[in-house]
Amino acid sequence: MEWVERLNQSIRYIEEHLTSEIDYEKLGRIACCSAYHYQRMFTYMAGITLTEYIRRRRMSLAAVDLQGSHTKIIDVAEKYGYSSPTAFNRAFQSIHGVVPSAVKNEGVSVKSFPPIAFTVAVKGAEEMNYRIETKEAFRIMGISAPLHKETEQNLAAVPQMWQDAAMNGTIERLGSMMDAPPMGLLGVSVCNDEEQWKYFIAVSSTKNCSELEEYMVPASTWAIFTGSGRGQSIQELEQRIITEWLPASGYEYANAPDIEVYLNPDPQNAQYEVWIPVRKKL
Repeated sequence: MEWVERLNQSIRYIEEHLTSEIDYEKLGRIACCSAYHYQRMFTYMAGITLTEYIRRRRMSLAAVDLQGSHTKIIDVAEKYGYSSPTAFNRAFQSIHGVVPSAVKNEGVSVKSFPPIAFTVAVKGAEEMNYRIETKEAFRIMGISAPLHKETEQNLAAVPQMWQDAAMNGTIERLGSMMDAPPMGLLGVSVCNDEEQWKYFIAVSSTKNCSELEEYMVPASTWAIFTGSGRGQSIQELEQRIITEWLPASGYEYANAPDIEVYLNPDPQNAQYEVWIPVRKKL
């Protein structure tokens, strides 16, 4: 399958650049998507973040370089992109559980993390409800925060942003601004390769408020999935979309934001939609 082959091509690119800089935007281009969408796909497909995978591969090779050799630790650290020996020691110990100097002794146990190879797996016993819709551009109003280019660093920031917005009255104020579809509280990830990545908590609105930020969601075609539940159910749906639906759908990611539409804010019985920007594969 072409989609899987593109992912495996990206892994080959990573392997070729473990001792140099790995360009996340290049990885996205290999997989025909943005750097953000690539990292998202990788995390759901591999079960670990891209940053952690690269760290494991580098530390796995670093252990081999150090075993029974007279190679200086500082040289190995520099080889794998660590200008600080302290940072290298910390990364090495987090993976192997021992300091780099210990590996020079025979009999010291270390871990090996071979390269990932993506394959097609048979899944999909549980149904997913979705529709394809093409929509004109629409305006949202809300608050935003910058996102880091390595998505691993955003895992704590976004939930904290939602918690703060609930506590300080922002969500209630946004509810009074909502007057246009999609009718719901929105979580919008604006993460293309042309502008600063941002995450919005917002609503679709024609109203103005000097305290809120405006953004125009571009016209796009969306695969819209419906779901309900509590806790991590929306993340579970997003994982199924990427690992089960997308590979066999005939679609690929388009250059537009990802959107979560919260139709019912009750955390015990949330009703929501996940909007994935898509285009037909050529």
